[in-house]
Amino acid sequence: MGDNDTNAPRSQGGPKNPPKDSLRGPLPKRFYKDAARIEKQGGFEIALDGRPVRTPLKRVLRLTDEVFADLVVSEWAGQGEFIDPATMPATRLANSAADTVTDSRAAVAAEIIAYAGSDLLCYRAANPSGLAARQAEIWDPILAAVEARIGARFVRAEGIVHVTQPAAVAERVADAVEGLSELQLAAVQLLTTLTGSAVLAIALAHNLIGADAAWAAAHVDEDWQISLWGTDEEAEARRALRERDFRAAAATFSHLR
Repeated sequence: MGDNDTNAPRSQGGPKNPPKDSLRGPLPKRFYKDAARIEKQGGFEIALDGRPVRTPLKRVLRLTDEVFADLVVSEWAGQGEFIDPATMPATRLANSAADTVTDSRAAVAAEIIAYAGSDLLCYRAANPSGLAARQAEIWDPILAAVEARIGARFVRAEGIVHVTQPAAVAERVADAVEGLSELQLAAVQLLTTLTGSAVLAIALAHNLIGADAAWAAAHVDEDWQISLWGTDEEAEARRALRERDFRAAAATFSHLR
């Protein structure tokens, strides 16, 4: 989880990258032939040659969403000679739900609430006027929809000087994530981190926008810069990796659409 400081001004420039593991060890060799979804105890387990997949804390990985369970199965089935967790965003998210959210739900929710206190969509460019207009065009309808859904209004600001959101915002954001399952809450946390916006994550979770619209909204600033200066292969590769994780998290809400 992040260490977002709601008392500090939010830096502009687009979504944040998830933390990287600089001490990554050698990848394990694939030890199974088949991956399958097994219905069990009102949910679904992921079985490798008939044996259940376990989380890093050795808990049996059990999912309640059939579509998401199939996504996890496809990741395991798609591994080659070695098992690469970096190519398995749905599995990593499911592990996070089982091992982190289950034990620390309040802390995960608090992190999302903290992001809402300095949300990407609330900090607007004063200039150039074209970027400011683009932000308003894309972000205002999403903010309005979320505000109507949670019953609280966010304060907007120009530049990066921090503005304090009303207490009602934190309260209503807490209410918005209260009824989510562990997997959905883990997804909202990841979506918030990847986009820099709890508003976008809540909009996705409550079926106010789709994944494509959320991803585009998260990159208004970045795409504006690209339109002016172009991009490079390294930046495109980093964005593609973020999008892979984003799509896996968004898939936890796909059954709502």
